[in-house]
Amino acid sequence: MKSIEEIKPLLESPKKVVITMHQKPDADAMGSSLALYHYLIQKGHDVTVISPTNFPDFLKWMPGADAVIDYESSTDRAIQALEGIELLFCLDFNALYRTKNLAPHLEKLDCIKILIDHHLEPHPSFDYGVSDTKASSTAQLVYETIYKLGDEQYINLDIAQCIYAGTVTDTGSFRFASTSAAVHRMVADLMDRGLRHEVIHQAIYDNFLENRLRFLGHSLLNRMEVFYEYNTAMLAIPYSDLKRFDLQTGDTEGLVNFLLSIQGIKMAALVIDRNSEVKLSFRSKGDFDVNTFARKYFDGGGHFNASGGRSTDSLEKTVNRLIKAVEENEDLLQ
Repeated sequence: MKSIEEIKPLLESPKKVVITMHQKPDADAMGSSLALYHYLIQKGHDVTVISPTNFPDFLKWMPGADAVIDYESSTDRAIQALEGIELLFCLDFNALYRTKNLAPHLEKLDCIKILIDHHLEPHPSFDYGVSDTKASSTAQLVYETIYKLGDEQYINLDIAQCIYAGTVTDTGSFRFASTSAAVHRMVADLMDRGLRHEVIHQAIYDNFLENRLRFLGHSLLNRMEVFYEYNTAMLAIPYSDLKRFDLQTGDTEGLVNFLLSIQGIKMAALVIDRNSEVKLSFRSKGDFDVNTFARKYFDGGGHFNASGGRSTDSLEKTVNRLIKAVEENEDLLQ
């Protein structure tokens, strides 16, 4: 994979471009994609953003979000948008299978594929790109890419808002270890360009329906288990809870982080029965590697302190597998 700076000649004349992200995109996936979209539009390119699936309502305030094509609900339109493209930008994922049912169409494309991502172990599917696991977010990498290309004058308020949204969420509101001095300098630059950070915080964190808060209380009271002998806490959410509280995409976002607030807890696990499969989210403090843990036991991966996995077993069997896996890692969790 050639370095991201080497795409500069490719951007000197108008191209047909598609930007895509991982399924069930979060604020970093959507924010980085839309920031890149606004940058490339200013450069004169014909740009379409495709999400493999739907995305949370609390991200729909982002500038440009109304133009994003949802592959699942607008399949024909998405496939048509891929026809004849010259550049494919893949943001916030490093393997095409992370785009779910969109993946076969991307694999068949005869175009230049460009990666911008911060996850571990990228697949060798890309011609150009940047894969920096030390970066706080893919949004940060988009910001840095624009600077590397000598185009910082294009960073307008739309781009600033999208970059900030991706960064603030992926850093846990700037509390994770990935929040480097460079991140704070970037935010200062964005604020100098007119960014109002409090408006974005409200749009992301103060924009849920009542049922989501009632679900949160129910989950913490009735679904939480704490295994102090392993410094681990777990939330196991049955599908019936999702239906009972009428949860929408994104309503479980951040739930796993509550478990890390318990004194002494080193690993937190959120296990959700999505009906079609069981999804797992892992978070950790310090030196416990949940990326390796997720890869070994649950066909997943991600970052050192934040990763995900999946299971085709029932919720009960998945929870039992998780408890056994935690027991096997007792020494590392001390």
